[in-house]
Amino acid sequence: MGLLYLGTPLAWDEAKKYADHVRTHGITQFLHIWDRLKDRHGDELLWGDEVEYMVISFDDQDKNAKLSLRQTEILAKLNAIVCDISAESPDNISVPNFHPEYGRYMLESTPGSPYTGSIADLLSVENDMRYRRNLARKHLKPNEIPITFTSFPRLGVPGQFTEPYFDPSDAISSHSLFLPEEITNPHARFPTLTANIRRRRGSKVAINLPIFVDEKTPRPFIDPTIPWDRTLYAEDAEAKLGAALPDHIYLDAMGFGMGCCCLQLTFQACNVADARRLYDGLIPIGPILLALTAASPIWRGYLADVDCRWNVIAGSVDDRTKEERGLVPLNEDRFIIPKSRYDSVDLYISNDWINRPEYNDNPLPYDQDIYDRLREHGLDDLLSKHMSHLFIRDPLVVFSETIDQDDTSSSDHFENIQSTNWQTLRFKPPPPNSPIGWRVEFRTMEVQMTDFENAAFAVFVVLLSRAILSFNLNFYVPISKVDQNMARAQRRGASASNKFFFRKDVYATRSSASSAASSSGASTPLDGSPRKKDKKLRNCFPPLPLPEDGLANRSPVEDEYEEMTMNEIMNGKVGPQLHDQRLLNIFFLQGVDFPGLLPLVDAYLDTLEIECQDMQKIREYLDLIRRRSDGRLVTPATWIRNFVLSHPDYKKDSVVSQVINYDLLVAVDEM
Repeated sequence: MGLLYLGTPLAWDEAKKYADHVRTHGITQFLHIWDRLKDRHGDELLWGDEVEYMVISFDDQDKNAKLSLRQTEILAKLNAIVCDISAESPDNISVPNFHPEYGRYMLESTPGSPYTGSIADLLSVENDMRYRRNLARKHLKPNEIPITFTSFPRLGVPGQFTEPYFDPSDAISSHSLFLPEEITNPHARFPTLTANIRRRRGSKVAINLPIFVDEKTPRPFIDPTIPWDRTLYAEDAEAKLGAALPDHIYLDAMGFGMGCCCLQLTFQACNVADARRLYDGLIPIGPILLALTAASPIWRGYLADVDCRWNVIAGSVDDRTKEERGLVPLNEDRFIIPKSRYDSVDLYISNDWINRPEYNDNPLPYDQDIYDRLREHGLDDLLSKHMSHLFIRDPLVVFSETIDQDDTSSSDHFENIQSTNWQTLRFKPPPPNSPIGWRVEFRTMEVQMTDFENAAFAVFVVLLSRAILSFNLNFYVPISKVDQNMARAQRRGASASNKFFFRKDVYATRSSASSAASSSGASTPLDGSPRKKDKKLRNCFPPLPLPEDGLANRSPVEDEYEEMTMNEIMNGKVGPQLHDQRLLNIFFLQGVDFPGLLPLVDAYLDTLEIECQDMQKIREYLDLIRRRSDGRLVTPATWIRNFVLSHPDYKKDSVVSQVINYDLLVAVDEM
């Protein structure tokens, strides 16, 4: 998570003095990168995943599953083991990496080297994930396990939920009523980030999740576990003064959000134009896969009426002042900012003709001076707006030793702002003096409980990314509809019961549909010969062609999308006959109905030369997603909720007791 310097972080009153300095030099650093690498072209597909774990300590005698706060010790041991393995391994063996995260109970793992576009690498993901988990587990205590679980169900409850126990009264950075200081990674960046968000905002963060109302849930629900009368810190009165809402679960610290685990993927693009095109193509997919991977229905020991982490994290790092939130008129601040700095993307950025101006229909505050500077330097309107929008934010952590930098060789000031805009997608310029190219990071998915599930979603997204670029797919809907989808995705049972706005015709041109059909085994319209199959996933594609009839006869944007079920979005609207490949070709060629994301991925797979046993494994991954999207399999959130509701210790009062939590995490470990 972000940049980990060894240095002296400045408290907010000092750090804010350097905000303009960091912004100015951050843009300078970006422009140096732009000038050097804007014409870079031809990078191969390199991609990777980030899987986050929480380390659980089991007390079998008291039936208590607690968070182990031994991150520093565990990482030191793991990194030493990794170094030893690397020293003894041949160059072609990739040894995984382990990294610290915000929570002192969290581990992040990544592959030792990026995956390529080879089919072998695609099929190695699950084994790589399993190896990382087993390697971590091997070097934990006998009663500790690493689990891929999005949110710890009893984080912040009264009593002991960490090993060892610490008292929340010492929460000097967050001033939380519930979380001790020791929950946070001790590296200076993390407590400083926590404290500076609170200081900049002018209050603690306040997250309220609706309680799941069961037969014996008190109405109104006024949480008896909140220490309403504590007076240790000035902000302690906020809960009583209205920050904690009736019938809601109240969370008051960064740790509740940044202490969550997720699954993220990063893809290297062929060039900057393809990166922007892929970024836009995946924006409407973010809410869909958030709903499909939903895995977090329990917060602070209560069942919530939501299934996902996203709004919790958004609220947990919301550093906007009252002026920026529009609660009082602007006086000292420059902008009313509609969203937290952790939220959904605000702007499509591709220059392709399919990106109509009407799609960017949300208010977009941006720094006019930065925008003008970028435009004068030769950048286009959309990329200039993207950067100048990100740079309305202040840097939250400034190290005294890194204030003055060589802007030609460093990107630290740029990344200070860029990496603390935590959006659903991240457009990532190449680092200075690095072989890495232009990249896109996909960030919405909740981590799944098994390596098979995490691998399945990773494989699906990388294949969908290739289908988007190969078939010139057009998923654009207005950004405001993406935001509505993000809200819907987090509701209880959203995958099974909600509808989402999605584009009806996903082909940029009829030739795109023909390309998809011909890639599925039909003849090409040009010479009648079958398209030659690729042996690996391609990364460089021709520019999107203009439509044959020009741009004059475009329909209103409102006619381009409709509400669809998850099953329709993922599996298509033409019924089960779509699994007949011959009919699929006809539907592609004639543009009949909405094909579905999984059939599009199937069509892309038919462009590849894949051995039968390899294709069978890929089909197993896609079948998991197909069955979850059509309702034959439930989401992890629904499974967790059902586990609690059916547990003999559950009293139908929305409370997830210590025993229920213990049994739940034992069951997860046994999967």
